[in-house]
Amino acid sequence: MSRRGPCMSLVVHITGARPNFPKAAPVIDAIARLGGGEVRQRLVHTGQHYDEKMSDVFFRQLGLPEPDVNLGVGSGTHAAQTAAVMVGLENLFLEERPDVVVVYGDVNSTVAAALVAAKLQIPLAHVEAGLRSFDPTMPEEVNRLVTDRLSDVLLCTSADAVAHLGNEGVAPERIHLVGNPMIDTLLAHLDAFDVDAARAAHQLEGRYAVATLHRPANVDAGPDAQALVATLHAAADQVQVVLPLHPRGRATLEEAGLFKHPGILVCDPLGYVEFLGLVRGADVVITDSGGVQEETTVLGVPCLTLRPNTERPVTITHGTNRLVTREDLPRQVGIALAADRSTHKVPPLWDGQAGPRIAEVLVGAYA
Repeated sequence: MSRRGPCMSLVVHITGARPNFPKAAPVIDAIARLGGGEVRQRLVHTGQHYDEKMSDVFFRQLGLPEPDVNLGVGSGTHAAQTAAVMVGLENLFLEERPDVVVVYGDVNSTVAAALVAAKLQIPLAHVEAGLRSFDPTMPEEVNRLVTDRLSDVLLCTSADAVAHLGNEGVAPERIHLVGNPMIDTLLAHLDAFDVDAARAAHQLEGRYAVATLHRPANVDAGPDAQALVATLHAAADQVQVVLPLHPRGRATLEEAGLFKHPGILVCDPLGYVEFLGLVRGADVVITDSGGVQEETTVLGVPCLTLRPNTERPVTITHGTNRLVTREDLPRQVGIALAADRSTHKVPPLWDGQAGPRIAEVLVGAYA
């Protein structure tokens, strides 16, 4: 990281995993437009997701600048991964002190950056603040709580997130309802989500479902994986299921017999454009991901979230999402296949302008 000029503010963005990239892209672009020559930006990729299909392709497709720094921390336990990011970021922040550090979402890189910034007394802004599942067994929930407690600027995607922060005692002047920058990215690339190309790439005819599953509660333990595979097979009895399979849990799911059903089509993780082209044409999506709940809400695709809770309840009240159990999934797939997809709502401020609203807050405070 090179030295900045004496009158120039420095904003450092921390990304580490694929959900971060579509959130960061519109923020970086909007700050560049608004800040002009008064703001410099640096993009740090921690390397938490390090496979080409898990990260590099996102930078190309989303028009993100090449990272100024890639820490290359790779995989590991939560403690090892978080510690490696902390060590790398401390060295960077000491070399050139940012005026503000911007973190995204709830991955390990996010909480690691929050801890380092707090200890070095560097202002911290959290994009996607205030989301709560109220499930302490989720590592992401721990990351959210710690990051929000340490943040100076809390940038919220929905009104429920604002309410959570207020209930936790966060001062109102630190909280900003800005909308969802991930949706900025989705709307900006909507024309590129080619359903016909997705069908051709996966040799799909007729109706199909898309599944994305990686949460520890679903894929880590043998009995959980076996139950998940059984319910996916039952879903595949009704409709072909395309499953871009995250490296996490692949061996466990394979051992549980995932590949034995002819209606299950497993592929490698997809790029952003390819994946959302596939989702856009699906009749139903089965997921345990947070971001997919949001993307399906805007695309109007029925979403069945295989979790007991969600930190994104607005996707249920204003979108197409529904929480389901493994036992009930096959029945809910049938209901979704028979349902009318003609009407759905989009949450307030999910309008493609969250990036500019975030830029106004940050440039106004730190430029």
